[in-house]
Amino acid sequence: MASKSTFRTDVWIDWCPGCGDYGIVAAMSKAFSELNLDPSKLVVVSGIGCSGKTPHFIYANGVHTLHGRAIAFASGIKLANPELTVVVNGGDGDLLGIGVAHFVALGRRNLDITVILHNNQVYGLTKGQASPTLRRGDKTKSLPAPNMQDAVNPIALALSSGYTFIARGYALWVDHLKELIKQAIRHKGASLIDVLQPCVTYNDLYTTDYYKDKLYKLEDDPSWDPVVSRIEEVEDKMSKALAKSLEWGDRIPVGVFYVNPLIETYNERIAKRNPTYSIIPPAKQLIAKNNGEPIIGVEEFKKLFSDYIIKIVK
Repeated sequence: MASKSTFRTDVWIDWCPGCGDYGIVAAMSKAFSELNLDPSKLVVVSGIGCSGKTPHFIYANGVHTLHGRAIAFASGIKLANPELTVVVNGGDGDLLGIGVAHFVALGRRNLDITVILHNNQVYGLTKGQASPTLRRGDKTKSLPAPNMQDAVNPIALALSSGYTFIARGYALWVDHLKELIKQAIRHKGASLIDVLQPCVTYNDLYTTDYYKDKLYKLEDDPSWDPVVSRIEEVEDKMSKALAKSLEWGDRIPVGVFYVNPLIETYNERIAKRNPTYSIIPPAKQLIAKNNGEPIIGVEEFKKLFSDYIIKIVK
């Protein structure tokens, strides 16, 4: 049965046996439980692809949206009700292909949303085409020829877009990924966790054997400090995070790349401009009386709208 304590529903998970997505769901449910989140105030949003089914397996509010539009839906949810914890799950094709404009916009706004990127370098649901994170020259099993396009670097794109918490995890290191998710949710601002996730069906290059001897944890280096404590440190911390994100070969880093807690969230910026926002956000505003009659009738709305237009024009 569905369980509040484990944050798992009783919906059967029908991903391919061995899929890395199982580890992501396990890490998420553990993180939510250890954070003692209220399921009624947690929203898990997804788009299309294998990762799209994630909300069905999590005991919380779930929104299974359109291809590339998960972040847009999540942004609307968070703006309407800032009290909610909003977590996006999306594939590398979904979030960095058709949805990349929304990915960039979230970083610019620094809206307090956590994005979990299921990164397996292929479009798993549609039979293994090259996704935006597959490197040029790579040929996975369903490609007729090597990939002709250069890869998007999710860490670098997040840095340049303005994300204030950026990390990378590995789907099979469940406890490590769980801790990254907890840190991302606690952080106030736009958070990205790029999760390396083997696709056992279509990606025969980046397998569990490939990652086994290459991954290392950034936190194992006592000199590594990704947190910005003074605004003067931003350039240096970002440069070091970018350099680490370019490591891909014999050694591949996972862990926290960059954290900047000094930047205001988008909700805080809105509240400064409109002080009533933090008291009565859109989700708490009454739009009808108990009998269903609108509080503002058609004529009143027309007047408000026309007055607004006149004010803008002036």
